[in-house]
Amino acid sequence: MDKWIGKVAVVTGVSSGIGEETCRQLVKHGMIVVGFARKEHRLQELKKELKDNFYYVKVDLCSEKNILDAFQWVKVTLKSIDVLINNAGVLKLTDIFGDTQDWKLMFDTNVIGLNICSREAVKLMKEMEIKEGHIINVNSITGHYIMSGMKDFSVYGSTKFSVTALSEYLREFMSMENLPIRVTSISPGFVDTKMIEKFKFEDNTVLQTIDIADAIVYALSAPKRVNVAEIILRPLFDNMLHIVNSS
Repeated sequence: MDKWIGKVAVVTGVSSGIGEETCRQLVKHGMIVVGFARKEHRLQELKKELKDNFYYVKVDLCSEKNILDAFQWVKVTLKSIDVLINNAGVLKLTDIFGDTQDWKLMFDTNVIGLNICSREAVKLMKEMEIKEGHIINVNSITGHYIMSGMKDFSVYGSTKFSVTALSEYLREFMSMENLPIRVTSISPGFVDTKMIEKFKFEDNTVLQTIDIADAIVYALSAPKRVNVAEIILRPLFDNMLHIVNSS
């Protein structure tokens, strides 16, 4: 990770969970980190913990204006962006006959917001003529496999299938444009975060946030010639029958 010391990383969805732990690990490795999230009090708490190498911008990823303003702040204040971690995500338990507003919230956050962030990051990376950049999308195994018998994950899973496709197309575009920007999709199984607090899990059936942050560091650490395209992380025992709905 020495090559990233002093480089700028933007991480979305940092108010808790994977995003919060990722900020800790990147700062630990010497990066300057900008956190995007909606909950300003959590951003302030993280700032107190991580101090000078952490900045934040209050951002609602459902608002394109918010996103554009945030990247403009990064450009003006830090004069660079080298890494983007698209981590923010929303899970609403609903099926394909469910509530339209739940569908819209998930697609606006998980797909459209993610893609706007990627677009703006690439624009800045090209403008700043960076020598090496990296975009990492925190995806999900639900973006690779149909969760048979779990209809309430059907729309969420559809958003993550979109992330899988967008990651591949973005990677292809970077290659076609001969841009030194790698693209990685990291797809974990269930992770012990607030997103899944409605469920109870048996031992060894759920991942921890540090597991995903470590995977992000691994992808970033690869030599420039290596693009770690996809990482799938599963708990030791990930049979969906181990999950008990507690609601």
